[in-house]
Amino acid sequence: MPPKLPMHLRPERTRHGKLVYFVRVGHGPRIRIREQFDTAEFWEAYRDAVAGKAPPTKVSKPENKGGSLAWLTARYMASSDWSSEISLATRKQRGAIYRAVNAKIGDKPFAAVTKAKIIEGRERRNEKPHAANNFLKAMRALFGWAVKNEHLEVDPTIGVKLLSTDNPDGFHTWQEEEVAKFEAKWPLGTRQRLAMDLLLFTGLRRGDVVRLGRPHVRRGVLTIRTEKNQEVVVVPVLAPLRASIDATPCGELTFLATSRGEPFDKATFGNWFAKACKAAGVPGRAHGLRKCGAVRAAEGGATEAQLNAIFGWAEGSKESATYTKKADRARRAAAAMSTLLHVEDAAPEEGEITDDEAQPMNTKSRTL
Repeated sequence: MPPKLPMHLRPERTRHGKLVYFVRVGHGPRIRIREQFDTAEFWEAYRDAVAGKAPPTKVSKPENKGGSLAWLTARYMASSDWSSEISLATRKQRGAIYRAVNAKIGDKPFAAVTKAKIIEGRERRNEKPHAANNFLKAMRALFGWAVKNEHLEVDPTIGVKLLSTDNPDGFHTWQEEEVAKFEAKWPLGTRQRLAMDLLLFTGLRRGDVVRLGRPHVRRGVLTIRTEKNQEVVVVPVLAPLRASIDATPCGELTFLATSRGEPFDKATFGNWFAKACKAAGVPGRAHGLRKCGAVRAAEGGATEAQLNAIFGWAEGSKESATYTKKADRARRAAAAMSTLLHVEDAAPEEGEITDDEAQPMNTKSRTL
C-alpha cells in the first residue's frame, strides 16, 4: 500500500485478506474501484468516481441466446427434470460426462453443437461402445430438455444411433454353472454367499440390496421402494434366501455389512463383490445375477406383469418383454423340434402298412 493516497480514496481489506479501494466524497455513496491499482484504468475510474460518475454496468448476453454449453448443462442440472426424473446413479454418471465435455468446450455456444459434432463425440469413444452410448444418452437428455424449454429449436442428437454391442446393457448374464461355481467357493454363512443370494432371490439392483435389512421384512414378505425408479417391490422371502440370512452375521439395519459392521455404499459393494467373483473364477458381476433371476423366472413361466412386479420395472417395460419373448421362443422351438425329423424316420402308426408288408401291384388289372 502506498504511503499516501489522494483525497477520497480509501483502502480496505476484505475478509479474505484482499486489498480493495473505495472512493467516497463527503457523505456520498461508496464506489469501489475494480481496476488494478495504479494503472491508467484505475486512475480514470478514480477521477470518474470523485466526479460522481457511477461505474458502467456490464451488459450480459441474453441467457437463452448464444449461451455457452456449460450454462446450458448448469441450467439442466438445476431443473426438476434432472432432480426428480433421473436416478441418483444416472445423475452421477451423466454429471461426470457433462464435466468432461465442459472442460473441453464448455465455453462454446450450445447452439453451435450440431448432429455432426454429436457423432464425432460418439466416434471418439467407439473403442468402448458402452461409454460411447452413455455419452450419447447424456447428450440426448440435455438437448431434449433444451428443446422442451425453448432454448433450442432442433435437437442435434435426433437420428444419431447407439453403437451396437454384443450385450446391449453391458452386463454378463450369469449361467447356472457359474452360480454353482460361486456357491462352491462361498458356502452358506459367508457374506459373499449372502450377497449372491440377495441379488439372485430378490431381483434387486445393488443400490437396493445394500439398503435391504430386517426393517424391510414383515411376516416373511420383503417390501422396498427402489432407488432407480421409485417403484415399490413386494416379494416373499424365498426359503434359500431365508436360510442364507439365518446362517450369516448381518448388520444392525442391513443384511449386508462391511467387515466393520457398517452398511455398504453401492460403489464399494460393487467393487467388493467383483473381487468375490474373481476369487470364485466366474466372469459375472452383481447386475448379472439380476438378469439370471429374470431368465429363471421367465423360463419358469412368469408373465411380463409378474416380471415387472418382481424386478420393479414399470408397466409396459421392454425389459420384461425381452425375457418372456426369449423364453417363449425357446419353448416353442422345443415343442416343434420333432418336425425336423424326416418322414421316413418316423415310426409307423398302429395299423399302417409298411413297405415290407405291401403286396406287388397286379399290372394286368391296369391294361386296357
